[in-house]
Amino acid sequence: MSSAAAAPRRIILAISGATGAVYGARLLQVLQGSSGIETHLVVSDAGWRNLQIEQGMAREAIEAFAHHVHDVRNIGAAIASGSFRCDGMAVAPCSMRTLAAIAGGMGDNLITRAADVMLKERRRLVLVVRESPLNLAHLRNMVAATEMGAIVAPPLPAFYLRPQSVQDVIDGSVARVLDLLDVPHQLSGRWSVAAGED
Repeated sequence: MSSAAAAPRRIILAISGATGAVYGARLLQVLQGSSGIETHLVVSDAGWRNLQIEQGMAREAIEAFAHHVHDVRNIGAAIASGSFRCDGMAVAPCSMRTLAAIAGGMGDNLITRAADVMLKERRRLVLVVRESPLNLAHLRNMVAATEMGAIVAPPLPAFYLRPQSVQDVIDGSVARVLDLLDVPHQLSGRWSVAAGED
């Protein structure tokens, strides 16, 4: 007896208005090429602006990588409901404004509402926060989000992998997010202890 095809794993990707739009764009690109993954994209107004400014990417080019695109103002979208089955969500990059709204439980747009759903349903939420230096409000919001179950994952380079280019640095951070979402990939190397070392 043949079994029905397994349903795809749904991943929500949000791109907010912090610098580092490349992380969201690259993550979406890799997810598109991942077998058995269905992506749901939502981008803030500032996120669209940064994608154009930092990456020179038109909206249509980004949307082409996603299976489904949702308007940030549509809080009635499927991903705004806990009844929407989803395996994880990443906000990459995550602005301090978006972090504050998530930490404060303010579902005032589709990004923050979908993130709130992830937390209340005890699902994986990865926040790729981008800011430096950090003030006390930023730090407290990171603590609050972590206490509620989110994973705060700043995009920091793993120099032990000896990146040779900016793309290697980007891919290293994106690889960590994929690991946190439990998505298999071959994007970056991994630490391994040399033979004979403890």
